Amino acid sequence: MMKITIKRFDKNLPLPEYKTSGAAAFDLYARQETTIGPKKTALVPLNIALQIPADHWVLIVARSSLHQKGLMMPNGIGVGDFDYRGDSDEYHAVLFNFTNKAVTIKKGERIVQAIILQREPVQFVEKTKFNTKNRGGFGSTGRH
Repeated sequence: MMKITIKRFDKNLPLPEYKTSGAAAFDLYARQETTIGPKKTALVPLNIALQIPADHWVLIVARSSLHQKGLMMPNGIGVGDFDYRGDSDEYHAVLFNFTNKAVTIKKGERIVQAIILQREPVQFVEKTKFNTKNRGGFGSTGRH
C-alpha cells in the first residue's frame, strides 16, 4: 500500500478516507463554509496538503451527488502535480453554481473526491502523415 504524507489545516476535520472497501477515490472535505452566488464560481479549500511520491499526480473530481446541490466543477477536473507539495499548498475545489439562488457548502461537507495516479512521461515523435485509416471525424463512433 502506498504511503502519502498529508497535512491537515484544520485538525477538527477528518483525514480523507475511502467510504467503502471498493471505492476508487477518497473523499475530501470543505475546510470552511463557503456560499457561492447564483451563476458564480468559488474556490473551496479542501483542508489538505499532500506530498505524493515522484511520478504520481492527484486527480480531483466531483462526487456524484455534487450536481444535486446545483454545483459542478467548471473545469471538469482538478490536477495536483507532484511538485505542488509545499507547507501552504492546500488543495482547493473550483465550483460553479449553475442555479439561480445562492448555494452554501458547509464546513466538513464532502464535496469532491481524489485519486492518486502514476504519471507516465511521454516523448513525442512527430510525423507529417499517418499511414492508418481515418475513422470519420470527431463524434463519428457508431455511425456508418
